[in-house]
Amino acid sequence: MMYRIMLACAGGMSTSLLATSMRKAGDEMGIEMTVAAMPVGNVAAVREDIDILLIGPQVRYQIEQVKKIYQELPVTVQVIDSLDYGRMLGEKVLKQALETYKLERGRD
Repeated sequence: MMYRIMLACAGGMSTSLLATSMRKAGDEMGIEMTVAAMPVGNVAAVREDIDILLIGPQVRYQIEQVKKIYQELPVTVQVIDSLDYGRMLGEKVLKQALETYKLERGRD
């Protein structure tokens, strides 16, 4: 399965570093995926093009607005753990995102 993951933060800059770490972890784990980063204000533009949307902890206050944008779509939306984000732990963030996605979709 190919996972399409988008990271969103205030400006898209800090999440681009985490996206790089997640890509490296995904490659090492043999996971087929794309990971991109963008400002949270642009999330509506990618509604149909992603499976997982991860929100940076600095914009967690916008989570309910973002969930409304995606409420009719099968997109997993969650806030990235602030410690994992600050430490740029791409592997841990990726594993958590995929676990939540699989639980929500009833997949192994």
